Amino acid sequence: MRFTLKSSEEDARPVYITGNFNKWNPRDINFELKEISPNTYFIEINNDQLPDLIEYKFTRGGWENVEIDRFGNITPNRKVDKKKRETKDIVKKWRLNWAPFKEEFYPVVEIISEKFFIPQLNKTRKIWALLPHNYHQSSDSYPVLYLHDAQNLFNEGSAFGNWEIDKKMSILSEYGRGDIIIIAIENGSEDRNKEYVLDNNSIVQNAEGKKYIRFLADTLKPYVDSVYRTKSEREYTGIGGSSLGGLISIYSGFLYPEVYSKLMIFSPSLWLNPDYNFPQMNFKNPYDIKVYLYGGEQEGSEMTERIHLFEQQLEAFENTHSIQFKIRRSINPDGQHQEFYWSQEFPRAIEWLYYDTEDDPKELSQRAEINKNETSET
Repeated sequence: MRFTLKSSEEDARPVYITGNFNKWNPRDINFELKEISPNTYFIEINNDQLPDLIEYKFTRGGWENVEIDRFGNITPNRKVDKKKRETKDIVKKWRLNWAPFKEEFYPVVEIISEKFFIPQLNKTRKIWALLPHNYHQSSDSYPVLYLHDAQNLFNEGSAFGNWEIDKKMSILSEYGRGDIIIIAIENGSEDRNKEYVLDNNSIVQNAEGKKYIRFLADTLKPYVDSVYRTKSEREYTGIGGSSLGGLISIYSGFLYPEVYSKLMIFSPSLWLNPDYNFPQMNFKNPYDIKVYLYGGEQEGSEMTERIHLFEQQLEAFENTHSIQFKIRRSINPDGQHQEFYWSQEFPRAIEWLYYDTEDDPKELSQRAEINKNETSET
């Protein structure tokens, strides 16, 4: 089967084809197209690699760089019968790091408190809630994700850049996958290290991680569940962060598996616990936990190797503790220890942790809207 593509935009990024023949891998080097003339590309794929009905899309190396229409909208999967043997397509526009973003899908950002009291630490902290864009027009309840380091999550002008989670949530909402409440907790600035480290070690004395973890589970979560329409059960509750925020999220999940079932762990500071001797609670009935592990090969400090060893350790933990793990490991060959790369990974992690589906996003969104309308009519 020969696929020929013409792009309407000048763009130096390589072009890939992805579909139901390669598990929808958007950056599969085996399916990179060749440029045969300016902005025109092709690839020939052996018939024995293709199903009878082929579904596919074109990307510039990832879902954050996928094809869109000339208005910036999501396009449905392309479909062709293998018997056709050749197809010619045109792409009008491409996403660039998930952009463009549509304001009508932006989350509603509310400040829970400028000075939320933390009794376990005798401190106060600024905390935000990012609600689905249609939260106040709906009566639905939503799953929740707690994220650390709020200063670097969505506020413009932060010292190290930010994850742009407000923009990324708008993309997820457009794809029908943004029905999540995010609680963003500001870090303690000069006390950040103490609060994100569990025990005293070479870089922290008077560690306060245990108190901080208790605050999240015993104080903040009950408050959030009382104020917002949340699905409060553990099956719908996650926690996550990057670097030390990733490390304290691991501890949170291990010490409170009855509270969290989803861990979003980006570039965790595993070097602080090289023996992987994480404290874990044992329960009569085992808990299932989904763990999204991300790291970049350019981060240094043996990041990806430590993540790989940690994944092996998680599997070993299953034999000795009442926790069962479902793990998704994502390694970016170009990834550095920076917010920009965590920003790129954020939508992928949300999708796997909370949706875990390979259905076409546009069709999923349309089905959800149809089901909602049918429910309201009955």
